[in-house]
Amino acid sequence: MQRTNTVLEVLSRRGSKKQPVERLHRQLYNVDLYELAYAQIYANRGATTRGIDDDTLDGTSIARFEKIIEKVKSGTYKWKPARRTYIPKKGGKRPLGIPTGTDKLLQAAMKILLESYYEPQFSERSHGFRQGRGCHTALIKVRQKFKGTTWFIEGDIKGCFDNIDHEILMRILADDIKDNRFLKLIWGLLKAGYMEEWDLHKTYSGTPQGGVISPLLANIYLNKLDEWVEESLIPRYNHSHDGNGGRRNNPEYKRLATAAWRASKKGDNETARMLRRKMKSIPSLMVNDHEYRKLEYIRYADDFVLGFIGHKHEAKDIKREIGEFLKDRLNLEMSDEKTLITHAGTEKARFLGYELGIMHSEHRRTVNGTVWFGVPKEVVTENVRKYTHKGKTAARIQMLENSDYEIIGKYQAEYRGLVNYYCMAHNIHRQLRRVNWACQSSLLRTLARKHKSTIRKMMRKYAGTVDVEGHTYKVLTARVERKDKKPLIAHYGGIPLRRKSNPAQISDSRWKSYNQYHEVLERLNADKCEMCGKAGPVEMHHRNPMRNVNKKGKNSLPAWRKRMIAMKRITLAVCWPCHKAITYGDHRPEWDAYLEKERLEATH
Repeated sequence: MQRTNTVLEVLSRRGSKKQPVERLHRQLYNVDLYELAYAQIYANRGATTRGIDDDTLDGTSIARFEKIIEKVKSGTYKWKPARRTYIPKKGGKRPLGIPTGTDKLLQAAMKILLESYYEPQFSERSHGFRQGRGCHTALIKVRQKFKGTTWFIEGDIKGCFDNIDHEILMRILADDIKDNRFLKLIWGLLKAGYMEEWDLHKTYSGTPQGGVISPLLANIYLNKLDEWVEESLIPRYNHSHDGNGGRRNNPEYKRLATAAWRASKKGDNETARMLRRKMKSIPSLMVNDHEYRKLEYIRYADDFVLGFIGHKHEAKDIKREIGEFLKDRLNLEMSDEKTLITHAGTEKARFLGYELGIMHSEHRRTVNGTVWFGVPKEVVTENVRKYTHKGKTAARIQMLENSDYEIIGKYQAEYRGLVNYYCMAHNIHRQLRRVNWACQSSLLRTLARKHKSTIRKMMRKYAGTVDVEGHTYKVLTARVERKDKKPLIAHYGGIPLRRKSNPAQISDSRWKSYNQYHEVLERLNADKCEMCGKAGPVEMHHRNPMRNVNKKGKNSLPAWRKRMIAMKRITLAVCWPCHKAITYGDHRPEWDAYLEKERLEATH
């Protein structure tokens, strides 16, 4: 059996040449592939989240990989239905399917193979659910490609992930993958169904949201839209007078340039300076070039935006053609209410939570046509509401039992996440300073309520400073002193509200993640229990996230928790007896004594 990295390189080369692949199913017989799959998903927050049964990633071992391989090889592997749950979203709830741990491992292994093959084929205009890309890279491309846009066309597909046609998806995959056994596995996954309130529901369309492989399948499906836009739509709407994609020169600008040159040649420098200042107030190219058209397109998952320079009736034709393609070719429906055509110079479009517009200035010609990014007012209102009650900032009662360090760290994490996401906005300071005030006020009220004190006293007690990028900021600081260790320090503040034009860059981190050193795999293959020290097969005990490891109860911490804290790991490679002791004797002192006895016997 070939090494996994060799297989992935071959798949990537064939994908870049758009050559079909065969015998993909037999690559699922490789233990190395499952080890790599486990290394990619073991640290996820949902590693210990249960599906329809108690099967999670807890207890993962080499023997578990081998059992999956045997079932896949014999064709007896059966996907289990996902457990249906719901997560809140704006305007309602989003359904989420949680698969079992074994299904997660197989999905992750299949995802690695498919991703290696399809990633080179994906469009440069696609940014959702791809390594090395994200919301910020999509917005950077909007800034680079949409300069001078006249119309924004916002794309919204009704229930995209829930309405993906299974038969169309399988035809797309079958065009590239000439392996019926592998395709049968994907078909079984799509038709596995879901359990809700102990009732089994069949799935007739859509990819299983919450599944490891679902975002990739959605990208493979919507890549057909990207290809059609690039190969058919954009060439038809991109044209210019000279055929090179440029606008005509502005005659008025050229006349002023000639006059300035003649005045300078005659020695009339004052007139030349006046004419050059006037040149800076007008565009060098014709803004109203009736023969010039330009269309650009960026997609993130099921959200896409197009920037068009041309007439509004042509923008309407583009919207109609996209809707027809989605309906006829992909059996998806575009939302007419949410797919808007927005005039870029006078109105604001929406994409990935940002407002988009086109800037114009009579005094700074360099900004003309540049894309403007903004924080929507609703975002500010929603985030301020988190820290207020009946219009006034309020303490968070549910956090009064937490330590000062945890309270300050929690507020800082929330505020930092918001600022980091909207760091490209031109109005970030004007909009988010209100959120900063509400967040800090709520923090001080929470601390004052906990200590039965006043806000003024809390400000004096926790006052501190921090240096960021050469500037000193006043912050609220909490310290936790530790014996023989550096103190833990949490602070609120010190986050400058300054715009960043390039917060991210596109990179292909896929091979880095495939080839990098994975310590968890070394521990899994070491065949040595990290509790009792016995040699032999081990399985991974999960306790996710790390704050659950450090959580203290009324009794003293068990030995396994002390061990995980000392190692700073969310997993333990343990033998079966130790894992059983951890699982079924979580807080029983006799198990701690048993583990200590085993450790002493192993050392002597």
